[in-house]
Amino acid sequence: MSSSLVIAVDGTSGSGKSSTSRGVAERLGLRYLDTGAMFRAMTWWLLSEGVDVHDAEAVAAVAGRPRIESGTDPLAPTITVDGVDVSVEIRSAEVNAAVSPVSAVPAVRTRLLDLQREVIGEGGIVVEGRDIGSVVWPQAEVKVYLSADPDARAERRAAEEGGADLASTQQSLLERDRIDSGRATAPLTMADGAVHVDSTHLTLDEVVETILALAGSARP
Repeated sequence: MSSSLVIAVDGTSGSGKSSTSRGVAERLGLRYLDTGAMFRAMTWWLLSEGVDVHDAEAVAAVAGRPRIESGTDPLAPTITVDGVDVSVEIRSAEVNAAVSPVSAVPAVRTRLLDLQREVIGEGGIVVEGRDIGSVVWPQAEVKVYLSADPDARAERRAAEEGGADLASTQQSLLERDRIDSGRATAPLTMADGAVHVDSTHLTLDEVVETILALAGSARP
């Protein structure tokens, strides 16, 4: 597989982007980048610093301070803030509730966009997020928009979180969709040229195979 290949996987929360992207990267021998983890890391840092995440000006004023670094091994992805591994902490309920307003702040998106493009620019990578194919790296050779119906997404996310309440999980996912799709800067949308893959009735292996086929067609 071309060492310069970039595969962009965008889509809604709970649609299987992480598992799919890691699986594709592993199969193709590519690196992997979870851009959502970068926003979560920023959110975790803001909360730990006592910054009001609903005050966009306060968030923007300090968005350049934390050093956020992403490991790109699909078998063992890492995320650190100022040298501290926060892979577990960024999945907390507190971060879940705060990441959308933080992600909507233009200064945060600009800061992380630069970091994302720096990593992607080295080539040979599968990148997951919400605006990879539309904003971060529109020149990606393969662009996928992954979705699933709300029930399936809620079931998957609740299972990931150890059996969380399905109704509240679905409500949280739909609220995240509303915020991400409605924000002024880099909203969640299907990029031009992206292939829509509905994972509702597909297994993980079937989704991975679908994207592998697309990658094979895009190979120089």
